Amino acid sequence: MIRENASVRQGPLSSAEFAAVGDGHIAYVKPILSEELNALFPEAPELEPGLKLFALLGANGQPIVVADSREALFESAREHELVTVSLH
Repeated sequence: MIRENASVRQGPLSSAEFAAVGDGHIAYVKPILSEELNALFPEAPELEPGLKLFALLGANGQPIVVADSREALFESAREHELVTVSLH
């Protein structure tokens, strides 16, 4: 079936439109070092440098939780009914 009045987007999404894709449904896992922790989670305690951590971020980039294992983040995402994707 073809829709007569359907509009087709021409060009890339704006930053705001891209951030809204999957909002509340999709989260991504981002590997970080302990030195990056406070930039994402300002209230987190200072940790020794060089620790490998994983951050769970909403589709819009909003930090959700941080853990020292990917498995813990995937479990947290399931608890919040979020689909996870990895960021490389």
